[in-house]
Amino acid sequence: MGQAEIPSQRGKTVVVTGATGGLGYETALALAKAGADVILTGRDDRKGQSAIEKISRDVSGARIIFESLDLANLASVAGFAQRMQARPSLDLLINNAGVMALPRRQTTADGFEMQFGTNHLGHFALTARLMPLLRRASGPRIVSVSSLAHRTGFIDFSDLQGERVYAPWKAYGQSKLATLMFALELQRRSDAAGWNLISNAAHPGFARTNLFAGGPGGLVSLATDFAAPFFGHSAADGARPILFAATSGEAKPGAYYGPGGLGELRGAPARALIMPQARDAATAAKLWEVSEKLTGASFN
Repeated sequence: MGQAEIPSQRGKTVVVTGATGGLGYETALALAKAGADVILTGRDDRKGQSAIEKISRDVSGARIIFESLDLANLASVAGFAQRMQARPSLDLLINNAGVMALPRRQTTADGFEMQFGTNHLGHFALTARLMPLLRRASGPRIVSVSSLAHRTGFIDFSDLQGERVYAPWKAYGQSKLATLMFALELQRRSDAAGWNLISNAAHPGFARTNLFAGGPGGLVSLATDFAAPFFGHSAADGARPILFAATSGEAKPGAYYGPGGLGELRGAPARALIMPQARDAATAAKLWEVSEKLTGASFN
């Protein structure tokens, strides 16, 4: 979805997590160009202000602000959500921020494995705490950003936090599978409870972002650098499926979008493959219950 294809977002309020660089920045930039009131979030105030300045130079009259938010800290999530309560409503939440394949096991401020804690639990808690604002909007949407890595993921309830066995890609795959399962389960629960929202998901394909810089390192990063020009695309192109899920009138509830090219690595937005384990409603319901207990956040 190019900029010309995005319908006007004037009058809509949007939150984009992880918006100081990469996919989040490109998503926020496109939404600002479309006229939305955009709230960029991130952990680094300096990077946040830099992102605001860059967007303001590109978009005359951009309605954008930066708010500090650390998804690896539930107190930060709660504080951000509390500050948001002064607003009348929230039209769009894009759960984009993430960490990938950390070489060594790290933990969040609350003791969760960093990838599961940031990519899934942080966004789960954020969405729950922002739900009252979302439900006050007309036709709210929540877009959860997953990954091709969900295809190899499985939810290991016996070792969710990687305390017994930690493997970088196993943890990442689990976190991104959890992200996709959350999006699908949120739509099921909305349909059942009449929350009147659209929850869908998207992935960027093989987007050239700085996510690898803090991730696997070594030979994987070298291979990625080599392969990117041949099989990947830019962060702006990687954001296109996210923007389609977030703004298109053709985007469906409970659907998953990614690049439509070979292997879903790059190309125009299209429906993406959802692996059978992501459609397992019983596992999704259990994951939801576990996530509520771990985060102390509830959608009730």
